[in-house]
Amino acid sequence: MSATNTFSSYGSFTKTFHWLTALLILTALPLGWIANDIAHAIYDPTVPTTEDDIARAARLFSMHKTVGITVFFVALARILWAFSQTKPGLLNADNKPEAFAAETVHWLLYGSLVLVPLTGWVHHAAAEGFAPILWPFGQNLPFVPKSAHLAELTASLHWLFVWTLAGSLVLHIAGALKHHVVDKDSTLRRMLPGNAKAPEPPAQHHSAIPAFTALAVWGAVLISGWSIGAFDHHSHADTDTTELAEVQSDWQVQEGTLAITIAQLGSPVTGQFEEWTAAIAFDEPEQPGLAGSAEVMIAIPSLSLGTVSGQAMGADFFDSAQFPTAQFKADLYKTETGYEARGPLSIRDKSVDVILPFTLDLEGDRATVNGQLELNRMDFDIGTSQPTEESLGFAVVVSVDLTATRGE
Repeated sequence: MSATNTFSSYGSFTKTFHWLTALLILTALPLGWIANDIAHAIYDPTVPTTEDDIARAARLFSMHKTVGITVFFVALARILWAFSQTKPGLLNADNKPEAFAAETVHWLLYGSLVLVPLTGWVHHAAAEGFAPILWPFGQNLPFVPKSAHLAELTASLHWLFVWTLAGSLVLHIAGALKHHVVDKDSTLRRMLPGNAKAPEPPAQHHSAIPAFTALAVWGAVLISGWSIGAFDHHSHADTDTTELAEVQSDWQVQEGTLAITIAQLGSPVTGQFEEWTAAIAFDEPEQPGLAGSAEVMIAIPSLSLGTVSGQAMGADFFDSAQFPTAQFKADLYKTETGYEARGPLSIRDKSVDVILPFTLDLEGDRATVNGQLELNRMDFDIGTSQPTEESLGFAVVVSVDLTATRGE
């Protein structure tokens, strides 16, 4: 059997690419389907989640992503090889509508084999979450930022293109079976391993119209996705907000972030609270000692924590339905080496005295503050169903960065 194609037959390289791609697709699709079903239960705050559930979903997603990346590179190699080869003629070229449909489906398959894994890869790189790709080349992509909006967009595109791929596969398989069972020609046999005696196809001309038709199908898929709301993304903070009362403060926060970092299956996941207020009183003392006070109120539902935002709101975690706010009420001290905020941090129905060391850059009536402390989630009964660090680490790093100006 020749390694290259002829007008009447496929070479061994093309056959290898074809069946390897089929094997990878038929592995990736069920892995993603099963993992997604488990993930829906994990992300649903009303469904109790165990460490085994999270570990199983992570393993399946990691396998799905790894196989998907393999599909991407194999598909690229297959397409480049196909363009370098003679294209075997269609045995039913005289049946113009059927030949047109077959070539359109082939273009849909080629495009989908690139678009499906590519959108999944970009989603992975843009999202804060778990389930790494199982390879040594890192988890990020150049020019792809960590962005919740980009992650949501590419997740929607991935979902739409998966259905396009699935539909193309069904049509492709149905066509092959029709040729084999109904027409009883050699279309399927000449793609099987080994030498297949196939008749010489009739003379034919390959048009670019099927490729443009495939583009039109993808356009229709995107329009249909838009019409059914596939791109209507609403963050948890958008749909489940908690109104915080306005505060009177000697210092007004102009800009700032309040972020947390957790370890999910050994990988850091960082998110931040979009809604919080700070009432700050501060006067720089000449000597170490009491310098002021701060009261911080945090809207728990405003937390954006990558793929686990919904899960974080559940009864076993922040339980935002029952405890929608957290509070840090602290005295501010100047020390020999810097500054500290000391006081009780209240989350859920637990209150723990903590110390937040911070740096202060004070220029006239403008102050820049940066601080960080590490908490233990178990001190606040967060994630008690995961009593080990196998899936979720105990440590939660809280980071505060803000710029404030003195009120008049």
